[in-house]
Amino acid sequence: GPMVGLSLIKEMGPVISALMVTGRAGSSVTAEIGIMRISEQIDALELMGLNPYRYLIVPNLIAAIISVPLLTAIFDVVGIFGGYLIGVKLLGVSSGIYFGEMVSYVEMEDILEGLIKSLNFGIIIAWVCCFKGFYTGFYTGFGAEGVSKATTQAVVLSSVLILVWDYFLTSTRLFF
Repeated sequence: GPMVGLSLIKEMGPVISALMVTGRAGSSVTAEIGIMRISEQIDALELMGLNPYRYLIVPNLIAAIISVPLLTAIFDVVGIFGGYLIGVKLLGVSSGIYFGEMVSYVEMEDILEGLIKSLNFGIIIAWVCCFKGFYTGFYTGFGAEGVSKATTQAVVLSSVLILVWDYFLTSTRLFF
């Protein structure tokens, strides 16, 4: 029980949730903003006097800051329940021991560490994917091929940064 809880809450939950969000939502955000760039919709926003950063990037950043920790919490609960089903139902571990040991080993500090990691990952996802979409054409070429390259680059770069930042946070225990 404690190993399942600690590994999910501190490592697997935040990282796997963030990688799933990167692949699904990050690619979508990059493609959407990239298409807006090549179809000159961002230029039109500027001509109308709207700040495109505030209009396009801030909502995505807020959404990532809220959704990635929330998805991590859901992932953790489902994973712990899955570990319970395997441990108790298939392997014959007592349910009292499973949850009792988990409660004695998993502390609030561990839960906060996982949520802070996922918050950091949400910021990374939003920042990289919005940047790649916003500057599509400058680095990847215009047109559908440029959007495709920017989307691929955003997903790969976000995934690598998530793994590197996770290693950094875990090895330095920066927050805890």
